[in-house]
Amino acid sequence: MEFRDVPEFFEVELGECLTARTETLASFRELGPPDLCQVVKSSGKSGQKDIGSYHYISGVDASTSASLAAYLNSLTYAVEDNSTWFAKAPVWKVRSGVYCCYNAFSRIDMRVDVKIPGGVHAYVVDIRGERHEPTPELWQETYLSAILRAILYADDANYRLIGYRKLDPITTRESEVRFLEAAEALFTQGWQLGSDPEIQVASLVSNHLTAGIMKYFGDSFRLGQAANLFEKLMVRTPEVAALLAKSYIGMNEEVKAVQILSQAIRDSPQSFTLLHVQCDFLRSKGKYEWAVRLAQQAVNCAPSEFVTWAKLTEVYIELGQYDSALLTLNSCPMFTYNDRDLHRMPTPSRTVLPIKQYIADSQILEGDGLEEDTDAALARLPAPALRGTFAKAYELLCNLVSAIGWDELLKTRSAVFVMEEEYRTQKAQAAAESMEDGEVGVNGVEHKEDEGESVRDSLATAVDGKATEDDVDENASTRGMVSPPRKSTSSEPEETAQPRASTDEPVSAQAEGPGPNGIKQAGFTHGSGGVNKPGKAAASEVDEAEDEYRKNHIKADATALNSKRLCERWLDNMFMCLYEDLRVWTIFRAEVAHFKNHRQAYRKTGAEWEILGDLGTRLLHKEEAKEAYQRCLDIKFSAKAWMRLLEIYADEGDLQRSLNAAIRLAAYQHRWYYEMAFPTAVARHLYKLCLIHGSSKVSFTLISMGLPDGIRKIVENYLQYGKTFQIEGYDF
Repeated sequence: MEFRDVPEFFEVELGECLTARTETLASFRELGPPDLCQVVKSSGKSGQKDIGSYHYISGVDASTSASLAAYLNSLTYAVEDNSTWFAKAPVWKVRSGVYCCYNAFSRIDMRVDVKIPGGVHAYVVDIRGERHEPTPELWQETYLSAILRAILYADDANYRLIGYRKLDPITTRESEVRFLEAAEALFTQGWQLGSDPEIQVASLVSNHLTAGIMKYFGDSFRLGQAANLFEKLMVRTPEVAALLAKSYIGMNEEVKAVQILSQAIRDSPQSFTLLHVQCDFLRSKGKYEWAVRLAQQAVNCAPSEFVTWAKLTEVYIELGQYDSALLTLNSCPMFTYNDRDLHRMPTPSRTVLPIKQYIADSQILEGDGLEEDTDAALARLPAPALRGTFAKAYELLCNLVSAIGWDELLKTRSAVFVMEEEYRTQKAQAAAESMEDGEVGVNGVEHKEDEGESVRDSLATAVDGKATEDDVDENASTRGMVSPPRKSTSSEPEETAQPRASTDEPVSAQAEGPGPNGIKQAGFTHGSGGVNKPGKAAASEVDEAEDEYRKNHIKADATALNSKRLCERWLDNMFMCLYEDLRVWTIFRAEVAHFKNHRQAYRKTGAEWEILGDLGTRLLHKEEAKEAYQRCLDIKFSAKAWMRLLEIYADEGDLQRSLNAAIRLAAYQHRWYYEMAFPTAVARHLYKLCLIHGSSKVSFTLISMGLPDGIRKIVENYLQYGKTFQIEGYDF
């Protein structure tokens, strides 16, 4: 009664998955969840209950009810016959089925109910659970929503769903034309779909629709198709010029891209997307001084967007202005990360995840899923849990520490941010001076309490983050751009501090410098003519000199403190994450060197090598990360390690090793029902190899490897897809 090669979750009660989906429709925010296919099987025997099961799927043509009904009908031929030579099992057949496809534009669920044998009934379910009749417009929206989910969820690391079957969303040139027509018709509504986590407000050019178009054609190096679409759209939507210019740059049509950017920026000078495209183009040409001006203008145009501040931080790092980069990073507006839309289904009575026989026989996935002990220090690293804007900000911080090193980063940090110990020292000095001045005023010599109040006010202003004469805006997202940090006028050496959390510092180094009593008194005991003054008068002048020094000293420190900014709490936590990563990485490299010097084998579990590879990737130690992933694969199968190595090998143009990684990843994905040739990361890297070596050489190399027929056909499907859509390199 089970399906061949199709995952299944068996229901406790018939239809409970449909009820659960209806109840969660109101919680879907953006593209929505994958399609849901529910079937009811019957044995035909009286007294035996029908059985309901369901699975998730994407890539099915959702343009009409007939195409969805055709998929349900195909399942009738996939029922496994459990009969044996000695026992006749009941013959189970699919009696009915319901296919659910979410329409992300209108926030409704399109459903097709099929009775076998019988008729097909299509209806719409809204967020209140009410039924309506579908219209051609709703079908078009549903079709495009399904295509975008198939494209964007293909390799989304944040979207892991068991029992999720993925099919090719576009299989022919005709279906690609239909996709482009639907995208053109609904382009102005694309902002309703939402956008990537780094985008605060979705717009006509920054949303899931444009991201899906650029991913589909960009991963196959066929941006000419996207450019043709954007040229049509730019007639009525001038903002599309940013996407059109980006497409031309990807096609190496840089002259056309510059001409489009030049005219578009004249027409829309406040578009940060246009400014970013031009900024990236200038960075690729090494014109960082020009690029930084565009990045600054983009911040002025969209100060509430994270991507504008992140772009400016990147340019500052490339320019070597690390203090400005750190201040800009501190000013980034951060957004709470929202998880992808998922079903909340009741616990199934039974789960069946079949594996194809030829994949099991190939033993390529041997060692997959083995549980191993992992060092607690590696397992508890906080950085891998970062998502959205926080993950991007941490990446920028890692770029910064890679450029200047940890020690220099700490110096830059203490130079631009108010450090805790520094503030306490200045506050104590100001309080002591205020107290002494108050005592002098009581004795009738001189009253300076007002000056002490002004010093304390300036310190409070610096710590509370209030505006100074150079700081007009109180918003944390703009403080870092108002004025560059001024150097301290004090003669004391700068304080150096290790990264700290909100209250604790892993390592603290206090500043040392001359105290207020560190002046030379001998210079104040003689007059200009060298005649000794009376002792009482000399002591009075010494006190006045000390008071004057203390006042100037506190004023200078207060001025230096006012020129600094407060480090945001989230960035402070990022420093702690970076400290933990660097600490573990330093220990790891020291252990490797120690064992190597003593000619001993350095042993780790496969899971630990995988974590170390991820750590090296985050910290931009490419060669060490590559070695760690290779050591991981010597012990066990790891899809993540193979994917990282495939990316590295493809960038290096290593055909043999890239194919070896692609074969294993393709088998792994097919084992977990990724029955799609494109768009996937494996396909993108294979097409990159075709650009370098040509499709024929890649195909002949694959044949020479002597793979089992089933495994070889999986990889050949990628190459066949490239020939069908004439991806560059298919004809040589």
